[in-house]
Amino acid sequence: MNINPINRISTANITLKGSTIDSAKTADDFSGENKLVKELDKMSMINNVNIGKKDYELNLSREELEKRTHKDYLTTKKMLAVDAPEYSELKDGDKEALKHLVKAAVVLDKVNMQLDNPNNLPFKEFLEKEIEKGNEDAKLTKVLFDAQKGVCSLDRESNMIELAKGVSMRPGKGVYPQDLEKEEFHQTLINMLKNGKVDEVAKILNQRTVVERAGNELVAVDYVDKFRDDFAYMASELEKAAETSTNEDFNEFLKLQAKALRTADPMLDAYADKKWATLQDTPLEFTITRENYSDELTETVVENPELKKLLDENGIVPVAKDFLGGRVGIVNKKGTDAILKVKSYLPLMAQNMPFKDEYIQNIAPDGKDSKQTMVDADLVAVTGDVGEFRAGITLAENLPNDDKLSIKELDGGRRNVYHRQIRLITSEDAREKMQKRLEATLKPELHKYYNDEADHWFTVGHENGHSLGPKSGTEGLGKYKSIIEENKADMVSLAMLDVLTEAGMYTPEQRSQIIVTYAADNMMTSKPTMSQAHRVRSVMQNYYFIKEGAIEISKDGVLNVNIDKMVPTARKMLEEIIQVQMKGDFTKAEKYVTDYFVWTPEMEKMAENIKKVSKTLNGKVESPLADKLLSE
Repeated sequence: MNINPINRISTANITLKGSTIDSAKTADDFSGENKLVKELDKMSMINNVNIGKKDYELNLSREELEKRTHKDYLTTKKMLAVDAPEYSELKDGDKEALKHLVKAAVVLDKVNMQLDNPNNLPFKEFLEKEIEKGNEDAKLTKVLFDAQKGVCSLDRESNMIELAKGVSMRPGKGVYPQDLEKEEFHQTLINMLKNGKVDEVAKILNQRTVVERAGNELVAVDYVDKFRDDFAYMASELEKAAETSTNEDFNEFLKLQAKALRTADPMLDAYADKKWATLQDTPLEFTITRENYSDELTETVVENPELKKLLDENGIVPVAKDFLGGRVGIVNKKGTDAILKVKSYLPLMAQNMPFKDEYIQNIAPDGKDSKQTMVDADLVAVTGDVGEFRAGITLAENLPNDDKLSIKELDGGRRNVYHRQIRLITSEDAREKMQKRLEATLKPELHKYYNDEADHWFTVGHENGHSLGPKSGTEGLGKYKSIIEENKADMVSLAMLDVLTEAGMYTPEQRSQIIVTYAADNMMTSKPTMSQAHRVRSVMQNYYFIKEGAIEISKDGVLNVNIDKMVPTARKMLEEIIQVQMKGDFTKAEKYVTDYFVWTPEMEKMAENIKKVSKTLNGKVESPLADKLLSE
């Protein structure tokens, strides 16, 4: 799943481990726009309190802009190059298909920017006009806008960076009216339910709708209807790709996904998801990711007792809104074969999950079909939600999530996709920076255990961890659901190390490498905000492991790891997490998170040490092969 993602592994890891900085570039080199960005249409927004606003005022000073666009502060992730052998070795039909897949994926930049903030596209147009006038500040601001794919974003130090004055990030992002506050939202839903408008409230609290005002009420518009023209264009490109792609299974998926983009029927997405989750031996990778980490408004409804009671009485389960991303890649056979080795161990992991007999999980403990496919992908393009470099960027994803109908209604499987270009450290400069970080933060005798590959294998354990544990019933955890789920996935990865080492998956040395690398990478540069699920769970783990004596941070901010205590501590925390998930109680989830979300003085000193050797605040993605394909 990914809850983020996102199944997303710690954004602290991502930013620090992936510092592939393009040392040849400076801020003055950003005069040309990425063709992925150029593909975005210019359009106005509706349902926006700033509607009709033509001009914006830039928020960051020249000094701040020059700093944040400097190569030392803005790290670069490069997708496949034009001359990449992975591309040149493709069959002609797959090369042609790849062109159409990139054209489809880039539309999701435009769509997801609207879901993220209704000011995004108007502000982008404003910047482009200012750049034409020779505004140097606008040019630098555009670099940051393109990197984070939006006007507002948290940076690596958990500071909210607002590129335009007076424009902020709302809890409901762009999927709710900008002037809608939580109290009004709750009362409106209560009134609607009391007036018998149950179906409309269910649509409002559905993961695939944009909510707008309708007098004193709210109305929900399905994504397919809201973005009909954009989705139709995407569908057309997917159908063209299916005409030339050499893999029939992949082509069947593309056709199903195209059909789902043309008609507002969630079951069509379910059929496409179910087919996608079976794909294993395909040359190409294409995904429309649907993750619900960003919406901070929908799940607040469980905090209102009166509203919660009405929702329960009417059988309405609120699910946070999906944000959409696109991923286009070429499946790396060697990397995939290595990752697939873990598949035979998944039933063993399922058997060793705490309280396994008290819930249903996606992996069958009896060893039957696990319905889990896995691929390692060389990335051509990451767009929309997947391509947002906000403090960090997604290393891998396990999809579909449990709220999707392919899981709930069709008993479908799940698929892990790992992002090679995001995780690989390819420059000597990046390796030197990592070594400096270790010297500043990790006890010297533990350096021998730090290993880049160990970080990848921890990620593999994390992603598969999303398929283990309770399959449903966690919706009542509200805004803490994602934090707890990400925490669970990490603890599965650690807690299973002894089981997997005994079974032959890892050597004792690899076990130690995974433990130490995890602990070192889990350290952060600042206390995160509660909206950062992936980073909050890292703080919780660090505090928990300190209390259990598994790790220690000295007053000087140097980490020591008690390797023998790490796995038992992870197991203990995993048991507590599973209990919270099974109970599905908001108050218990809130207490669990707040009890361990503690930022200590030692963590602050560690953060200071990290910042002395790594200045990175944000990052950007460059996609040379995708740019070329778009221009053809």
